[in-house]
Amino acid sequence: MSVPTRRRRFAAIALASVALLATATGCGDDSSDSGSSDGPVTLVVDVFGDQGFGYDELYRQYEADHPNVKIQERGKGLGLGDYNTRLTQQITAGSGAGDVVALEEGTIVQFYAQADKFVNLADHGANDLKGNFLPWKWEQGTTPDGKVLGLGTDVGSMALCYRSDLFSAAGLPSDREQVGALWPTWDQFIATGRKFAAADRKHKFVDSATNFYNVVLMQTAGAGTGYTYYDKSNKLVIGENPDVKASYDLTTTMIAAGLSNNLQSFSNEWNAGFKNGTFATIACPAWMTGVIKGQAGDAAAGKWDIAKAPGNGGNWGGSFLAVPKSSKHAKEAAGLAKFLTSSKGQIEAFKKLGNLPSSPQALADPAVVDATNDYFSKAPIGKIFGAGASELKPVYLGPKNNAVRTAVENSLRAVEQGKSAEEQWQAALKNGAAAGK
Repeated sequence: MSVPTRRRRFAAIALASVALLATATGCGDDSSDSGSSDGPVTLVVDVFGDQGFGYDELYRQYEADHPNVKIQERGKGLGLGDYNTRLTQQITAGSGAGDVVALEEGTIVQFYAQADKFVNLADHGANDLKGNFLPWKWEQGTTPDGKVLGLGTDVGSMALCYRSDLFSAAGLPSDREQVGALWPTWDQFIATGRKFAAADRKHKFVDSATNFYNVVLMQTAGAGTGYTYYDKSNKLVIGENPDVKASYDLTTTMIAAGLSNNLQSFSNEWNAGFKNGTFATIACPAWMTGVIKGQAGDAAAGKWDIAKAPGNGGNWGGSFLAVPKSSKHAKEAAGLAKFLTSSKGQIEAFKKLGNLPSSPQALADPAVVDATNDYFSKAPIGKIFGAGASELKPVYLGPKNNAVRTAVENSLRAVEQGKSAEEQWQAALKNGAAAGK
């Protein structure tokens, strides 16, 4: 799965750091878990995100089939930004990382330069699995010189999740087909938001400007240049790529219309926004359904629904599983990574959290195609997100994509707080260039 950078309060980060450091020794030393494949082996799997990756049942299945293997998961509840900072430090140091580690789509490119610190999964039969992944997903997990760095988990096929009860109260259609017809384009989405705002002064139309911006950018770039802040030669082009400026301008138009709830994604305030029902729509890749359910809770069941996103296609998120060379059990770790990313594994994660598979076989499975989600008013999530996946146009993300994106997001949050959109664009260019060096 995937999430944007999640910023935790210092105390929470510190506690997470202590917990991870305390367990890291099991991955980097010759303690009781460093035996051969014939003896007991503990494999540590590092993930991120409030909901994790939905692997609990898969772990139990794997342990049942491999009695000599025990699996320990770390990182659930840890934001991507903190997770990635720590993982970068661990990979650079050559110790402390799990035996299997998650790499998010926005960060995997940065690890291409450190591919020598990861196991080449092709040495463990990964090339035989190429047909089990969407072609562009396989390519993303492979370095330019052909090493298989990571095996794909999910993709972030795009839709819009919305509060049908708030739409009805504002005099807007609430049926998902009629709602999708309201906004064939993002401009029409904003126009719908203006109508909502005129009728409902208590709730905001969207959760945050940054979520809106990132979805628009990925869709615009997919249909345009094919990249965002870096071109495919890894040249920083934040000020030269027209797709970036067009997406920024559309977002500031939305802010100027008063449609944003001004929440920072994955902050405590954002989480509370779900619980308190303070906004009506959110850009909704498949994995977001699990986030919404987890944060909004049972009280909001049946109040949320899912409609087609404006425009065509678009991707936000998706991850990979890799094996650092620091693992004492590379063979066993590679086997576990292959199992978790198999079509069976991806279907189980979809059932658990709604993470859309990157496996064509899983996408075609009735368990995915025919799936509905009771929490989201019985929305046919298999068909909605599957259709989005078929329209996906992959976007290239450069080596410091997340750092540059954060600089732009900071400027957009400043605009939400009343700063000049043009002045903040110049700040985004300056700070983005510094972050991308």
